[in-house]
Amino acid sequence: MTDLMFPPFRWMMHRKRGLRGWIVSILASAPKNGAEIMDEIETMTQGWWRPSPGSVYPLLEQMTQDDLLRKRDDGRYELSPKAKEEIEWPFGMPGRKAQTVDDMVNEITGFVSYLEDVNRSDRSKLTPFREKIKNVADRLAALVGPGKS
Repeated sequence: MTDLMFPPFRWMMHRKRGLRGWIVSILASAPKNGAEIMDEIETMTQGWWRPSPGSVYPLLEQMTQDDLLRKRDDGRYELSPKAKEEIEWPFGMPGRKAQTVDDMVNEITGFVSYLEDVNRSDRSKLTPFREKIKNVADRLAALVGPGKS
């Protein structure tokens, strides 16, 4: 049996440790108050999870004290400049901190692992991208090819 067969279990496992991430993700798009954040999470999880006020509001307060959020006069929370600087965005997104070569290689490794999984589960999904994948592989191979150290 897979997690897909039991979505409530999956959400329950991730909700506690992931609430902070959910809040940051939601507030990255627009300021919201606590009730709006709870509504958004419930919508995003298709009704499987609605965090309680007893978990959301203390976390909002803590994140405000940690200077990650700012509470506006209208009662909505927004990300602080500190939070915006610390957010891990995908390649090319604004506000992302500079990465080291090690960070980039680790990220590329994660993408390659994903493509390997897709190849094992449904190879046909990769078929339209064979040439692009080959070009990327050739470019990476050239970085470590003969004469390179």
